[in-house]
Parts: sequence; C-alpha cells; structure tokens
Amino acid sequence: GGRSYSAASAIIPSSNRAGFSSMSMARSGGGGGGFGRLIGGGGGGGGGFGSRSLYNLGGSKRISIGVGSSFRAAFGSGAGGGSGLGGGGRNPVGFGGGPAGVGTIQEVSVNQSLLAPLNLEIDPNIHQVRKDEKEQIKTLNNKFASFIDKVRFLEQQNKVLETKWTLLQDQGQKNTSGKNNLDPLFEAYINNLKRQLANLLNERGRMDGELKNMQDLVEDFKNKYEEEINRRTAAENEFVVLKKDVDAAYMNKVELEAKVDALTDELSFLRALYEAELAQLSAQASDTAVILSMDNNRDLDLSSIIAEVKAQYEDIANKSRAEAEAWYQTKFEELQATAGKHGDDLRNTKGEISELNRLIQRIRSEIENTRNQCANLQTAVGDSEGRGELALKDAKAKMIDLEDALQKAKADMARQVREYQELMNVKLALDIEIATYRKLLEGEESRLSGEGLNPISYSVISSSSGIAGGGGFGGGFGGLSLSGGGGGSGFGLGGGGGSGFGLGG
Repeated sequence: GGRSYSAASAIIPSSNRAGFSSMSMARSGGGGGGFGRLIGGGGGGGGGFGSRSLYNLGGSKRISIGVGSSFRAAFGSGAGGGSGLGGGGRNPVGFGGGPAGVGTIQEVSVNQSLLAPLNLEIDPNIHQVRKDEKEQIKTLNNKFASFIDKVRFLEQQNKVLETKWTLLQDQGQKNTSGKNNLDPLFEAYINNLKRQLANLLNERGRMDGELKNMQDLVEDFKNKYEEEINRRTAAENEFVVLKKDVDAAYMNKVELEAKVDALTDELSFLRALYEAELAQLSAQASDTAVILSMDNNRDLDLSSIIAEVKAQYEDIANKSRAEAEAWYQTKFEELQATAGKHGDDLRNTKGEISELNRLIQRIRSEIENTRNQCANLQTAVGDSEGRGELALKDAKAKMIDLEDALQKAKADMARQVREYQELMNVKLALDIEIATYRKLLEGEESRLSGEGLNPISYSVISSSSGIAGGGGFGGGFGGLSLSGGGGGSGFGLGGGGGSGFGLGG
C-alpha cells in the first residue's frame, strides 16, 4: 500500500495574545497512513480560518489519498491570568488550571518561560511541500479527467462494438443464406463441366477413329509408294541394262564401221594393186603376147577375171555392209522402241511418284492437323479439368476462409463482449464506490455543519491505475478549560473535524 498524510492548520486571532495548540499524530486505516496537525490559538471572541491539503507518497506507482482524523489541542488564556489547555481525539481529554485569584491586587510577576521564543516546530520546507502537493493535485486532477475521457471513449467503443456485432450477425445470416445459394450454382457449374468433358471425350473418340482410318490410308499409300519405288528401281536397272546393250551395239557399230572403212581401204588398196598388177600384166602381156603370139597364139581375158573378182569383192562388201546396216538399224530401232517404252514408263512412273508425293504431303499435313487438333482437344480437356479443380478448390478455400472469418468474428465478438462486460463491471464498481464516497462526504459535511464548524471543502482525486478501498475517518472536540482568578476569567476552545478516504491500487 501507500502512505499518505494530511495537515491542517487554523489560527484564531485574539485581542490579547496568540495561543497555539500542541501537535498530534494520527493514522488512517484501509492501507494508508497519515498524520494531521491542528495549530490553533484562541481567545475570547476571536475568529479563525483553516486550510487543508491532501498529499500522497507511496512506494509504488499507485495513488492513495487519505484524510485522517486529526487530533486537536487548544490553548487559551484569559485576561485575568487564567489559562486552559484542552485536547482530544475521538475521546477528547482536556484539563485546565490556574491559580485561584483573590480580589486584591497581586504582585506582578514575570514568567521567564513565557518570554522565551516559541518553538512552533514548523517545517522549513513546508512551502516546497505545499507546492509539490499542488502539482500532485493538478496531476491527479488531470488523471481523473483522462479517466473520465477514457470511460467516455470506452462507452463509444462499446457502441461501436455493438454496431459491429449487429453487422456481423447480419453478415453471418447473409453468408449462411449465400452459402446455401452457392451450392446449386457450384453443382450447375460442375454438371456443365461434366457435359463439356463428355462431349470432348466423344469428340476425342471420333477423332481417334478418323486418325486410325487416316493412318491406314497412309499405310496403304506408303505400301503403294514402296511398290512404285521398287518398280522404278527395276525400270532403272532395266534401263541401265538396255543402255549397256545400246552401248555394246554402238560399239559394234563403230567396230563394223571401222571394219567397213578398213575393208574399203583394203578394197581400194587391192583395187589399186590389182590395177597396178593389171597394168603390169597388161604391159607384160603385150610383150608376152607378142612372144606368145609368136609362140602359141593364146589370148588370156584378164579384164573379165579382174572384173569378176572385183564384182565378187564388191558383192561381198555390199552384202556385209547391207547386213551390218540392217542389223544395226534393227538393233537401233529395237533399242529406240525399248528406250521410248521405258522412257514413257519412266515418265509415267515419275508422274505417279510426284502425285504420290503430293498426296503424301497432303496426308501428312492432314495428319499433322489432326494431331494438332487432338493435342488441342487434350489440352482443352486438361484445362477444363484444371479449371474445374481450381474452381472447386477456390470454392472450398473461400468456404474455409468464410468459416474461419466467421469463427474469428465470433471469437472477437465474444472477446469484445467480455471486455465490455468487464468494463461495465468496473464502471459499476466505480459508480458504487463514487456514490459511497459521495454519501460519506455528504454525511461528514452534514455532521460538521451540525457541529457548527466552518465549512470544509473537499477535493477528490482518483487515478486510473487501479482501485482500492481505504480510508480513515475521525473527529474530535477539544477540551474546554475555564479558569478564573483575580477578578477575571478566560477559556480556550479548540475543535476540529476531519474525514478522509483513499483510492489506491
């Protein structure tokens, strides 16, 4: 707990002299301690004033304020030399005394103790303490104002939380209805995706059948193409063989022409030779004829013999030439016919090969297009399945998020309701405590007003750090002493009342 003290002082001037009461110490209950001091002087018919201050010193950061009951003492002196001292706490005790006076003039005596300086026991740091008290009171007042602002802010927050709670309830109802409304939409979307998937599967089956037929057709054309390639290879081989035959025939022709030329040259040579021999023989024959004519008169017909031989050789040469030319012409015509036939076959084969190549290219392009369509369809099917799965996952994730948000909102709402309930409990406790302290203050004021004392102003400072009950209450009435002597009388009256309460954490 903390420790607090209060100090009060009252000075009542008199027409003769001032009197001061003694100092007393008191503690308040409820976890706080304090002391009170009343300094008063009185005389007959004097007025007075009073001041009170509240201060707190604690070992912790919590605030405790208390006004403890004060112990009072009063001292009075009369004109007749009488004096009295009274003091009291809750049970005042007073005493008074003075020498009994007589009606004669007494000897004037001086009490040296009265001439000594009064030991008022005033703290020299009282001004700093009071200044600190004022600053502390300002701080506490500011804290009290901030506490009031915080209470208002919490009330506003309470209204905001109530509004949020209402909105969350409405949203929860809407989300529940929206969730019920989303299920048919998701089912319809899933059924649509399933229908699209079935259509794509049917289209895929049809395209697979077409692809199989196209592959069979391509295989057939491939076989035909291989057959045509084989036929072309055979024709080329036959053409090579025929070309070799033509080359051989041409070589034979060249050889025969060379032989014809050789035979022609030989024939020319033989003709020249025969002519030379014939001329020589003719010359010899003319000489011999002379001789023979002289001898036996015989005539040889060399011209006819030479003509006959020449005719025979020419006939042989012509026959050989005719046979060679006929054979060469026949072979050449046969080769030309064969070459023309094979050339036509080759051209036809080349045309068919070109058509087959074009057909193969077209079929390949169709196959490639079909494959691309199949790949696109498979991609579309995969994309549709992926989109469907993503849509389902997204829907499930959204449902989970909505459920999490709803649970979080419910937890937040419960927490805010608990905080609001705690704040309301704290506010109710504060209201009860403030009402209690107000009743105590009103009762104390009414009690002090009933005793006829000066009105006392109270200031209540509360802190927002915590609440703790503690206080002390006390009141007392100073004793009364009357003394008389020497034809005079005097009395001193001292009294005071105090109350206090403390708030501490």
